[in-house]
Amino acid sequence: MLLERIYDEDLSQASYLIGCQAKGEALVVDPRRDIAVYQALAAANGMKIVAVTETHIHADFLSGTRELAAATGATAYVSGEGGVDWQYGFAAERLSDNDEIILGNITIKAVHTPGHTPEHLSLLITDGAFADTPGYLLSGDFVFAGDLGRPDLLDEAAGGMDTRFAGAKQLFTSLRDKFLTLPDHVQVHPGHGAGSACGKALGAIPSSTVGYERLYAWWGPYLAANDEEGFINELLNGQPDAHAYFGRMKRENRQGPAVMGERAPLEELQSADVARDLASDTVTFVDTRANTEVHQGTVTGSVNIPAGKSTASFGAWVVDPEKDKNPLVLLAPDRASAQQMWDHLVRVGIDQVAGYLTSTEGLPASTPKLIRPEELEGFDAAMVLDVRNRTEHAAGHIPGSHQLSGGRLMWHLEELPTAGTIVSYCQSGVRNSVAASALRRAGYDVVELHGSYTGWAAWQQSRDTLSSN
Repeated sequence: MLLERIYDEDLSQASYLIGCQAKGEALVVDPRRDIAVYQALAAANGMKIVAVTETHIHADFLSGTRELAAATGATAYVSGEGGVDWQYGFAAERLSDNDEIILGNITIKAVHTPGHTPEHLSLLITDGAFADTPGYLLSGDFVFAGDLGRPDLLDEAAGGMDTRFAGAKQLFTSLRDKFLTLPDHVQVHPGHGAGSACGKALGAIPSSTVGYERLYAWWGPYLAANDEEGFINELLNGQPDAHAYFGRMKRENRQGPAVMGERAPLEELQSADVARDLASDTVTFVDTRANTEVHQGTVTGSVNIPAGKSTASFGAWVVDPEKDKNPLVLLAPDRASAQQMWDHLVRVGIDQVAGYLTSTEGLPASTPKLIRPEELEGFDAAMVLDVRNRTEHAAGHIPGSHQLSGGRLMWHLEELPTAGTIVSYCQSGVRNSVAASALRRAGYDVVELHGSYTGWAAWQQSRDTLSSN
C-alpha cells in the first residue's frame, strides 16, 4: 500500500493519495483544485487515479474532487450522511456509514463522525496484504494532532444559529463511540496542521495515533470522566475568528465547484494596456511584494497579496469573486512565479487572472501612509483598527482600538466610520498591509501603524522605562 500526504503550507491543508501497487490503482482524498500534483504522484508510482473523495463539505478551501474526477475519469465519492440539509448538489456516489471502497487488497471504510459538520466522514483503512484489521484513519477535520475540528464554523461562516452546541455534542459522541473504540495502534492522519483556522490548537506533526491522542490530547480527561458539559465548554472557548470567505467555500463546495479544465499559461501583459484598464477600473492590480517594499510605493488602487506561504488566505481576504468581477493582474518576476500564485488563488475560487507584469513602470503610483507609534497619541483618528484575531486582541492591544480581523474586514464595513482617517495595525505589519490595501481600494483613508502592535509595544515599554528612571 502507498499512503502519501500532500500538504499545502498556504492553507495548512493535507490531502492524501492511497494506492495499491499490485493493482496500480489510487484514491485521492480531499484534493485541492490545482490537481497536477496528484496526477504527477500517481504517474511516478505507475498508478491510475480511479477514485476521488472528500471527508466533508469544506469551509477553508475549494474542493478539487470534481476537477480531479473530470480530468482522470475517476469515480467521485461524497458523504451521503448528515440529513437533507447537508446533501451535495452534484452527481457523485454517496457514502454512508460503513460503506467501503476497494482498491485491490486495500479497503477504505467510511465512518460517520459528525461534529465539525453533520455529514463528516472519516476513512478507516485496512491494508489487506499485511493485516485483516484497520491500521490507518484519515480523520479529516474530526481529530487533529492534539486538537479537534471546531463545531462553530456553521454559526460563524455558514449562517447557522447556535449549531455549535449540537455540533459539540456530536463531537463528544463521535469520539466516545467511534474514535476511542479503535485500537491504540491505529495511525491518525488529519486534514489540517498548525496554522489552520479549523481548530484552535492544532499540532504541527503530520500524524498521530489513537493511543497517543487518548492519553495526551486536551480532550482525553473529559472523555475519560464522561464530562460532556466540561468538554463542550472547553471546546467552544477561545476559538479563533472564522474568515468570512468560509461561507462562500461552504456554498460552492456543497453545490459543486466549477470545473476549470486545463488552464492555459498566463500571458505577460503590456504596461500601457494595464494602465488603460486600471483607468477604466476593469482590472484589479495585485502587488505581490512584501509589505516593506509596498510601503516604498505601489500601484494606485492595488491590493497587496504577498506571494509565498499565505497567498490563498490573503487573496480570499481581499478578493470576493462573487462581487469583484474584475480579473486580476499579478506583479511577478516571471511566468512561473505568476502561474504558481494563480495555483494558490484557485484553491479559494479566485479563478479570473488576466495575466502578469514584471514591473510597475508606467502605472499610476502612490505611497501608502504610515504613522509611527510615538505619533499616535496626538493623531486625530476616527478609529484605531486592530485587524488581528480576537484572541490576539484579548491578549493585549492598543487602548481604545476596535478589533475586526483581516479575514472578516471587507464583509463587515458597517463597523467602520464613514468619514475620517483609520489607523490600522496587526502584530508585525504583514496582515495589516493586506487589509489596509483593500480598505484603500474601497475608498477609505487608511494610515498604517509602522511596526504594528509589536512596534507600539516596544515603544510603550521604552517610554515606561524612561519614565521610571
